[in-house]
Amino acid sequence: MSKTIIITGAGGGIGRDCAGAFLEAGWKVGFVGRRRAALEEAAGGHDGALLMPCDVTKEAEVDAAFDEAARAWGRIDALFNNAGVSLGGAPIDEIAVDDWRNLIEINLTGSFICARAAFRHMRRQDPQGGRIINNGSVSAYVPRWGSTPYTASKHAITGLTRSISLDGRPYNIACGQIDIGNALTDMAAKMTKGVPQADGSIAVEPVMDAAHVASSVLHMAALPLDANVQFMTVMATNMPYIGRG
Repeated sequence: MSKTIIITGAGGGIGRDCAGAFLEAGWKVGFVGRRRAALEEAAGGHDGALLMPCDVTKEAEVDAAFDEAARAWGRIDALFNNAGVSLGGAPIDEIAVDDWRNLIEINLTGSFICARAAFRHMRRQDPQGGRIINNGSVSAYVPRWGSTPYTASKHAITGLTRSISLDGRPYNIACGQIDIGNALTDMAAKMTKGVPQADGSIAVEPVMDAAHVASSVLHMAALPLDANVQFMTVMATNMPYIGRG
């Protein structure tokens, strides 16, 4: 029987690459995103794809989509909590409060809502259990200049991961986090042109193929539930992370 996973932000970037890798590996994949057209393009008509258009910040939409997946598949084995946004770099006093609220709503509240929905099904299904993988960032540990909202959201994701890991123990629900650095997606394309550094300079940064993220998430998800990758960092080898600042 094919294993099942729901991937948020599956219409593009890392989410799309991961969804494709899971389909190739024989998983059934739920594609979550706000734009149905983008999900349809990403899924490419694959028999194992289930389109789940919804807004991760809207709990009623998320709950309905996850309920639909559970009915279609019989169970939800895994969730990759991937959907997220970033902002342009700026000092904290130049960041609009509405921009902060929007980012936190998507990156943090959206991850909470989706994890909550997945946990509910994993706790009640038979056999009980499943796995939740949160997309953190190297910014969960070390900030970039001018990244207060994004860095705060990713530090919070680490707390979410640890809490779900603890809450999930009695129900055979594992939770881990993948922290990604400079995977080449539309969001990271600016790295190839030059981005601000901590010393005020502008520098091009090394990037890596996002396929390496997809293979890493697949490895985490495919483990038996008595084993867990609690935290994994996958990054461009020479990016300014170790010693960033």
